[in-house]
Amino acid sequence: MKHSPWNWINPELTELQTTTLLKYKAGEEQLSALFGLKKGFTVTKCCNRNWEKEMAPGKKGILERLNAGEVVIGDGGFVFALEKRGYVKAGPWTPESAVTHPEAVRQLHREFLRAGANVMQTFTFYASDDKLENRGQNLKLTGVQINEAACDLAREVANEGDALVAGGVCQTPSYLSCKSETEVKAIFKKQLDVFLKKNVDFLIAEYFEHVEEAEWAVKVLKTSGKPVAACMCIGPDGDMHGISPGECAVRLVKAGAQIVGVNCHFDPMTCVKAVKMMKEGVEKAGLKAHYMVQPLAYHTPDCSCQGFIDLPEFPFALEPRILTRWDMHKYAREAYKSGIRFIGGCCGFEPYHIRAVAEELAPERGIMPPGSEKHGMWGAGLEMHTKPWVRARARRDYWETLKPASGRPLCPSLSLPDGWGVTKGHTDLLQQKEATSKDQLKQLFDRTKNQ
Repeated sequence: MKHSPWNWINPELTELQTTTLLKYKAGEEQLSALFGLKKGFTVTKCCNRNWEKEMAPGKKGILERLNAGEVVIGDGGFVFALEKRGYVKAGPWTPESAVTHPEAVRQLHREFLRAGANVMQTFTFYASDDKLENRGQNLKLTGVQINEAACDLAREVANEGDALVAGGVCQTPSYLSCKSETEVKAIFKKQLDVFLKKNVDFLIAEYFEHVEEAEWAVKVLKTSGKPVAACMCIGPDGDMHGISPGECAVRLVKAGAQIVGVNCHFDPMTCVKAVKMMKEGVEKAGLKAHYMVQPLAYHTPDCSCQGFIDLPEFPFALEPRILTRWDMHKYAREAYKSGIRFIGGCCGFEPYHIRAVAEELAPERGIMPPGSEKHGMWGAGLEMHTKPWVRARARRDYWETLKPASGRPLCPSLSLPDGWGVTKGHTDLLQQKEATSKDQLKQLFDRTKNQ
């Protein structure tokens, strides 16, 4: 491919990428900051919210984009973000706010779109009827109502830009309670019927701890004829039965998934490592797939097989573990170098994290996100700060090498995770429609003391 006359900026920057950056009015000033160049560029910035809609030649499907080698950027976490904002109940984590507070869900979609995401995943995490009934969820809303509302919100915002809508299903209490394959598949089918009615662009089976249940989900979604992605919430040690990431990926591809990867439970670099293992397994088996990763925005070096759920800080004291935007630049680059082209986030990912991913991969994508309109790359905006020592931080090498302190006196750097080892079939996971009783809680408290 012909390289740009500006390849002294970056030897890998092609003429097409440079031209596209300017065509989409990213601004030479932003391009300059991106590569740490001297000032002096004068192209006017332009990032109004509808720029992608106005300039994109037409929406391409997810497989069309990935087959062409394009980078697809997913959105971030919804349940954690909306719980912090007061719209989701911690514990059940169910997404009824798509019906009860649609303005909150719509706004979060819109912020991720502005940050650079070009996939709007429906807020349908734990939106199956069995989960809505499980652990004290007593709202008089059906799964169909919630799924339909979530699809409408995702489509509304996706149409404001060049984004696709992905209908999502996840693991079920029914599987953990040892219900039959037929019963579990019927739950996925009920959600799929809504996604087909609302004509989502593709489907994602995500957040599966057991590859068997993920296979069942993929087989159901595959009947739609739409592209199917499948993500396990596992690390390098594999699923809850010890099945390796490579074998999990092979089984998911054989079940019909065209895109495979991991989401949630672990930090970005751990998730990238797990996806690389998936890629190796798929290639060794002589199969083909695209790869995706949507990790936590938390550091998890002390986590075991089940990830951050075992941490004593889960879910209300995880903030000291949050990744910076500069960590996200490193994550995006490592994911891209590993051959992953669908790159997004899960719990803890806020829009500014997704913006960092989009900015890091701007040369490859040929566009800058609208959310970068007021954001100087690598701290460039600090050049206008009143304090000279802050102005001195307006440079890439400062932020790229910074080792931020936690600012929390007397706190250990790592935690000792819980190690209950509870998985499918254990009595503690059996479904119950009522809230956990005081006697049941006392038993759990007593067991926790003995851990």
